Amino acid sequence: MSGGFSNTDSIPSGQPADPYTAKNIQDPSLKEKVEDLVNFVNRCKFCMMATKTDDGLLVSRCMALAGKEGHGVDFIFHANSESGKTDDLKANSDVNLGFLNNSGEWASISGHASIETDRDIVHKYYSPALKAWIGDLGDGKHDGGPDDPRVVVIKVKSQTIQYAVSRHTAIGGAIEFAKGVITGEAPQVNKLRHLDESELQQARSA
Repeated sequence: MSGGFSNTDSIPSGQPADPYTAKNIQDPSLKEKVEDLVNFVNRCKFCMMATKTDDGLLVSRCMALAGKEGHGVDFIFHANSESGKTDDLKANSDVNLGFLNNSGEWASISGHASIETDRDIVHKYYSPALKAWIGDLGDGKHDGGPDDPRVVVIKVKSQTIQYAVSRHTAIGGAIEFAKGVITGEAPQVNKLRHLDESELQQARSA
């Protein structure tokens, strides 16, 4: 059975091949992991949603977070039903959400997306700002309002989540990083966490 990719076969005994991950990986309580994730996503507000086209290419689009479900581990977005992303999702529901801020904190969320056309759901998450993006076609029906059939909701149910949020202030992180440059020791700068499918299910039912 073949293993993963490696470009070295001479790691010193007792030393991790990936010191950054070994130094920063954490597994605190599920409550803490979910709370830190939710706080980070709320601060970011925007992410890149990656979908797969019918010819197998990956495409990413910037999306604004419209809401959360499942106690914060599942995500809601608005969409125009006539856009390319809905075509992609109809053919393949697998998505990845990538959140990133200018401090280098990030979250990568893999899951399955559904397109919700039920008007009760659309009304629940509707924002008047959508009119600027959807547009009013002037026919009294396609007006960018909550009953415009083009306005749909994309729900992403998370399957796995990885994220990293800072342990320090910007200054403290810079000092820790500078120490690493000087000493060659991996800096302890982030809280690197992973949420698997069973943990996400626990979070939803908490």
